[in-house]
Amino acid sequence: MDFSVLGPVTVIAGPPTAPIELPLGPAKRRSVLAMLLLRPNATVSVEQLITSLWEDEPPAHARTVIQGHVSRLRAALAEGGAEEHGVELATHSSAYLLRIPESLIDTQRFDQLTAQASPESAPGEAVRLLRQALGLWRGPALTGTVASPPFAAAAHALEERRLSAVEALARAHKALGEHEEAVRALHPAAVANPLREGLIAALMLALYRSGRQSDAIAWFHRTRQLLDDDLGVDPGQRLTAAYQEILRAAPEADGPQAGAERAGAPGPSGQPVPSTPSHPQSVAAAASAAAPVPELLPRPPAGFHGRGAELAELTRLTRGSAEPAQGGSGGYPQEGGIALLTGPAGVGKTGLAVHWGHAQAAAFPDGRLFADLRGFSGGEATVPAEVLREFLLALGTPAEQIPTSTEAASALYRSLAARRRLLVVLDNAGSSAQVRPLLPGGPHCATLVTSRSRLDGLIATDAARPVRLHALGTEDGAALLGALLGPARVAEDPEAARELVALCDGLPLALRAASAQLMARPRWRLGRLATALRDERRRLALLSAEDTGVAAALRNSVARLSADDAQLLRALGTGFAREVNTAEAAALSGADPELIQDSLERLAEMHLLDEEATNRYVMSDLVKLFAQGDGSGRGETPGKGSGEASGEPPQGA
Repeated sequence: MDFSVLGPVTVIAGPPTAPIELPLGPAKRRSVLAMLLLRPNATVSVEQLITSLWEDEPPAHARTVIQGHVSRLRAALAEGGAEEHGVELATHSSAYLLRIPESLIDTQRFDQLTAQASPESAPGEAVRLLRQALGLWRGPALTGTVASPPFAAAAHALEERRLSAVEALARAHKALGEHEEAVRALHPAAVANPLREGLIAALMLALYRSGRQSDAIAWFHRTRQLLDDDLGVDPGQRLTAAYQEILRAAPEADGPQAGAERAGAPGPSGQPVPSTPSHPQSVAAAASAAAPVPELLPRPPAGFHGRGAELAELTRLTRGSAEPAQGGSGGYPQEGGIALLTGPAGVGKTGLAVHWGHAQAAAFPDGRLFADLRGFSGGEATVPAEVLREFLLALGTPAEQIPTSTEAASALYRSLAARRRLLVVLDNAGSSAQVRPLLPGGPHCATLVTSRSRLDGLIATDAARPVRLHALGTEDGAALLGALLGPARVAEDPEAARELVALCDGLPLALRAASAQLMARPRWRLGRLATALRDERRRLALLSAEDTGVAAALRNSVARLSADDAQLLRALGTGFAREVNTAEAAALSGADPELIQDSLERLAEMHLLDEEATNRYVMSDLVKLFAQGDGSGRGETPGKGSGEASGEPPQGA
């Protein structure tokens, strides 16, 4: 049997010629086994397992859950012949013990091999032992376990041991005079850990000794910039000493190894460099030219219509123009802009961003990245680390070289994007903190962020410029219906088309849902649907289509509110026709006016209300109908049967 945690947590049984991976089940069961493998032949208490498996408050039946996982692990191990290999999972009071020959665990074999290696005194043997040890790694340690602090700490400690082995391997190659081999050993680890100064220093010296002085100096300046940007510190002693050593001994690079750079050897950005030494910026430019061109944008929204002013404003803010658009704010940098598209649920933010991205494809020859951050999708928001991994893979970074920490992955992402012309679309953002690690930062990159929240923090700290998206006017709304249904059908009854736009509050999502109803009923005239939508009790239900619709979108917005704010929304929905001020809202809810003012501001920030003038708030008809259900989005009659929300799909208007 073979037990592995240096990568995915697995157990392999059977003969070497026909190995079988034992079924370990879900993440929590794998995590129980992983914790026991991290402490072989030692007891692990149930309390320790509970702390490791549940980051938040554990359930009342946590002990029973663990007992069930242990029971199933015993059965799986028994099936794999555990007894024949001296493996036993025993219970000791309120703790568990995994009796196992340590040679069966990859971490123990790794430690034994690295302990035997002596890079300076026996470099040849050390190279063999260390390569064998590093060959045990199959990816990030403890893959497949739960994302809790204890497992994150254990994975980090194992990764530190791996990096120490990489550095020892490089020292062994250095002692043998194999400087190119040292570069090959260090380079992937340096790309994945761009802030580990000792590793970068070793790579710089290995590059220099192999005759690649310009690459070595480029690594120093790149790392110095990252340290300044991310941590606000200067390079430490090891990195500075390596740089000074290269500068002092620079003439030696003109010796036998000068110009030994070989085409295809990795440079600072992980891409091949030309055989002729060049300036670091030229090296990076050549690397960028060979990089993949990711195209992650969703397909263009069908039937997109209008939004000319907003499209022009996005171009101005992200790409720069001589004059600000009418009504726009000036003074924005000519390049590297961040545009923040905000507006209520269903107004078409995603569709506008995707349409603009496709229309501007020629301006971004190095690719277009897209991520749904699921900030208002009814489930858990997307973790920045997941998005960074997808972006780095799309930009050509091998999976095994992607850093495990969000900070290091973000730094690598920014360095890869620094000299590229990329478009980054971050859709459905829930907070500024979720967005910040995903900002590319390069002067030639453009970033579009969409959100139902105003994200004032992103404006304050990252100079994002807001573009507020409003509902469509009557003519544009009718034109969208024509684009979806065909102009002839709308021309049959233009008055009904205009009424449909009004009943849909001019929201593209609602208009698309209405069009879906009409396309499913080709014999219906527009007036028939308009008559049905006049019934306020049925309107939200009719403006739904399978897993999407106005009620589903609003439910996800309201789910982000506190209980007090949701209660105020319900009171406003039942208590006023169109406008309200702070005093009137306080009277309706029976709460303190000062507290009500804060709640009104939060509702406006989520675009559930509009502040049309100072202390004058307006609620749209569809939000009002939704709020009259129960104000929280749970069990409201209009949304019943519309299914779980899947976020805000591309609205295309």
